Amino acid sequence: MVFSSHEEYFKSLSPVIQALMLSIQQKVETLLPEVTRCISYQMPAFRANQHVFFYFAAFRKHIGIYPPVTKDLALINVLQPYRGKKGNLSFPLDQPLPLELIGQVVMAFYREYEAGTRKR
Repeated sequence: MVFSSHEEYFKSLSPVIQALMLSIQQKVETLLPEVTRCISYQMPAFRANQHVFFYFAAFRKHIGIYPPVTKDLALINVLQPYRGKKGNLSFPLDQPLPLELIGQVVMAFYREYEAGTRKR
């Protein structure tokens, strides 16, 4: 299925997963009200200054967040239980969603892109 908006993507999910995805969307928009919603790689994403900097997607057993955090070593340490082999984050659906931690990830990505230290 091809999605053209966050809303379309969310409608394809169960109500429980929809609520989790909406909570992530709200967290991003609360922290960074100037960013724009978009779909990239068929995932909900956010764009700032013409560059997509944050992607999130629902899977059968987890919510994934992309790309990997690469610069903030303290944050990488805290994220260790959620990091996959390539550093992408995977939050299991059978555990509470750590929204404050996800907010820290969002801000780390945003700062990296704004500072030009992350590949665009």
